[in-house]
Amino acid sequence: MIKAGIIGATGYAGVELVRILLGHSEVEKIYVSSVSFEGQNLVDVYPNLGGQFGSKMDGLLLTADEVTEKSDIVFTALPHGIAEKYADYCVKNGKKLIDLSADFRFGMDEETFKKWYKKDWEFPEVHRESVYGLPEMNRDDIKKARVIGNPGCYVTSATLALLPALKGGIIETSTIIVDSYSGVSGAGRSPTETNSFCTCGESLTAYKVGAHRHQPEIQRNCTIAANAANKDVGIIFTPHLAPISRGILTTIYAPLKVDFAERIAKQAKEAGISESAVVNNMYRDFYSKEHFVRVLPNGQTPQSKNVRFTNYCDIQAFVVNNGKTLQLVSTLDNMIKGASGQAVQNMNLMFGFDEAEGINFVPSAF
Repeated sequence: MIKAGIIGATGYAGVELVRILLGHSEVEKIYVSSVSFEGQNLVDVYPNLGGQFGSKMDGLLLTADEVTEKSDIVFTALPHGIAEKYADYCVKNGKKLIDLSADFRFGMDEETFKKWYKKDWEFPEVHRESVYGLPEMNRDDIKKARVIGNPGCYVTSATLALLPALKGGIIETSTIIVDSYSGVSGAGRSPTETNSFCTCGESLTAYKVGAHRHQPEIQRNCTIAANAANKDVGIIFTPHLAPISRGILTTIYAPLKVDFAERIAKQAKEAGISESAVVNNMYRDFYSKEHFVRVLPNGQTPQSKNVRFTNYCDIQAFVVNNGKTLQLVSTLDNMIKGASGQAVQNMNLMFGFDEAEGINFVPSAF
C-alpha cells in the first residue's frame, strides 16, 4: 500500500486523480494541495466528492511541501515550468513523481522545451531521471523510472494511432496531417472568453494553427517511432475546440509507401477483403497485448462517447485515395487516457501493481 499526493488537486486533471485514486486498492492515503484554495476542503470546491473520502483522505487542502513530505508518489497537476523542484526533492528523498505538465516530456532536449514553453530548466540534472510516460511506447523504462513526464492529451491520441504504421514503416513521413477535436475541459478550469458557453457553445473552431505546443511532442514521438535519427517526421497539426465537456477525436492522413500499397492491394484481393481490413489486421496484431487500446471491427468509426470516463483509446484505419493514403481515426477521454488515467497507469507500472488497477472502467452506453 502506498501514500499518494496531488499538487494542484483543484484543477480538472487533479480532481480526476482524486476520483480515480479513491477507488484504487493499493492506495491507502491521499494528500492534496491547491494554491488557490489552500486551507479549505476539497469538498467545498467539488461537492460531488461529499461522503466519498472514507479513511483515505480528509480533503483538507495542504501546502505543496506538506503533500510532498507525506507521500510515496507525488502527482503534479500544475502549470508548465513548476514541477522540477518537486521532482528534484522526490528523487533526493526516495520518492517518485508523475508530472502532468510538459516539463518532462522532451527527455534531455531543453532547447525544444524552451522554444515552445518559453522557460529555462532550473534543475537540469533531474531530467536525466525522467521517462516519457506513454506505456505503449516505454513500458519497461517506466517500470524503472523515478520521474515520469505524462504525455499530452492530443499527443496520446495521435501517437497511438500512428505508432503501428511508423513502427511498421508503411507510411511516408515527410508530411503527416493530424486534425484533432477536443472538449472544453482541455482548456482547463479557469474561466476565459475562449471556454465560456457563449463563445464555444454551438460552435467549432480551429485554434493555435501551426503554433500548438503539442505539435513538437507529436513530432518527437513519431520521429522516435520511425527511427528517423537523421530527419524529423513532418507533422502538420491543427487542434479544434468542440462544444463538448470532454473527449478527443483525431483524424490523421499519411501517404502509404508505394511498395506497401501494392502489397496490401494484392493481399486484399487474394483474401477477398478490403485494403482497410488488411491494415486493421496489422493494427490488431500490434496492439493485441495492450489492454487500453481497442482496434475496432473493420469499418466501425470511433466515437468519443464510447470512451468517456475510461482509459481506452479506440482506433480505426482506412485506406483511401485509391489505395494511396492511410487515414486513421482515434478517440479517447482527454481527462482519463489523455491525463489522469494514464498517470495512474504509469503509477501502477512504477510500483509493480496490476496495470489496470483503479482505471479498468466499463464504458457507458451513452
